[in-house]
Amino acid sequence: MNKLNRVNYKIIKEPKLDCTNKPVMLSDETMKQRFQNVIHKMKEKDIDTLVVYADLEHGSNFEYLTGFLPRFEEALLVVHQSGKSFMLMGNENLNKVSKARLNAEAIHVPHFSLPNQPMGKNKSIKELLSHAGIMKDSKVGIAGWKKFTSVSENNEQLYDVPYFIIKAIIDLVGDEKKISNAINIFIGDGGVRCKNNVNEIEHYEFGASLASDCMLKTMNKIDLGISELVLGDTLNAFGQRNSVVTIAASGPRFLNANIYPTDKCIAEGETISMTVGYKGGLSSRAGYIVNDEQSLPDNCKDYLDVLVKPYYNAIAVWLENIHCGMVGKDLYQLIEDVLPKSKYNWTLCPGHLGADEEWLSSPIYEKSEEQIVSGMIFQTDIIPSLSGYAGTSVESTILVADQKLQDEIKNACPEMWARMMQRKEYIENELNIQLNKDVLPMCSTVAYLRPFLLNKEKAMSL
Repeated sequence: MNKLNRVNYKIIKEPKLDCTNKPVMLSDETMKQRFQNVIHKMKEKDIDTLVVYADLEHGSNFEYLTGFLPRFEEALLVVHQSGKSFMLMGNENLNKVSKARLNAEAIHVPHFSLPNQPMGKNKSIKELLSHAGIMKDSKVGIAGWKKFTSVSENNEQLYDVPYFIIKAIIDLVGDEKKISNAINIFIGDGGVRCKNNVNEIEHYEFGASLASDCMLKTMNKIDLGISELVLGDTLNAFGQRNSVVTIAASGPRFLNANIYPTDKCIAEGETISMTVGYKGGLSSRAGYIVNDEQSLPDNCKDYLDVLVKPYYNAIAVWLENIHCGMVGKDLYQLIEDVLPKSKYNWTLCPGHLGADEEWLSSPIYEKSEEQIVSGMIFQTDIIPSLSGYAGTSVESTILVADQKLQDEIKNACPEMWARMMQRKEYIENELNIQLNKDVLPMCSTVAYLRPFLLNKEKAMSL
């Protein structure tokens, strides 16, 4: 399995663009089920009141229940075990409460507004939180967005929420020990957001396939003299919100600390990195602006053998082996066996979950006892690094689904099922990667890698 002679670079028919270009909305039934799932977890964990924090960059748990992000302000969602809910909003998001997918009482909190906006004769943050039902001796769970996994601190007492909110809650409850980080309701082992129903899968497939289509279009547009701006413009589509900063970077990166595409025109022999992500999935590619190995810089003419082939083999092993019921540490060890961290210098989890945000959480880490379960959406995100060589990347999106979920998709969403089957056929017949039976591609470019970006005919395969 770890022999690299099975990896080829040859002429490959490119995949098809297959995004429907039609967003799929979450149903009322799905939104109600999400809320009930959270209430069930609160009871299971003996939490009286759940406080969910949100801002534009860290609002997906809030959005999971309300249906929207608070744009440029902060917000809180307060949920009680009874189901009674409150939405604490700033000046310019207060009017969104009536449009939310969750029935909640609106509380105006000017503290969450932009600098220098009117505060009026407002109440204190403590008084406003008290109105939301936070009271003395309640057991309060606080959910920001980050799951802390420190081995040297009490993770349940670490909060990624502004101090003025935490302090007010502590003052109201009267005992800091009754407050805890409750992000594990949403993410991590058993988190409600880690698995998806058919409606959610269809909702997220739009973004995953859109990112994939944009990436394929951009790869096909690459030519000498084209600017990063043009590539970046092709990566973005339909005014959809990106889940990460769009990357179209040639040559040395982060010059003058810049992370965005510029008017720089790409040149032969340069490295290139491209990334675009939307709600549901991300696509990333990296390599060289050359036609073949002979055009590579002298110090890295062995790029294909030294880095790309081992990496592509690891991606194939990942896709061949991931399945429902697998324990995270076993998949981690498989990648360690074929792409040793000590040699290839990858540092993050070899694969992670995605949803409204690009990185939700990951069950794949060293010594992980978390199970991979049906309904999880994964990014094939393994990032090797060898000094002196360009990076390589074929990050895309897949779904892990058992037979029951596959039957549900086939019956409820036959058009999406047909797309998934066409993608699977392409991967198995063109790229010669035999996907595990539980793997369903969420986009058409899964495992489609062109290491030399001027050559649009050849790609990696087994």
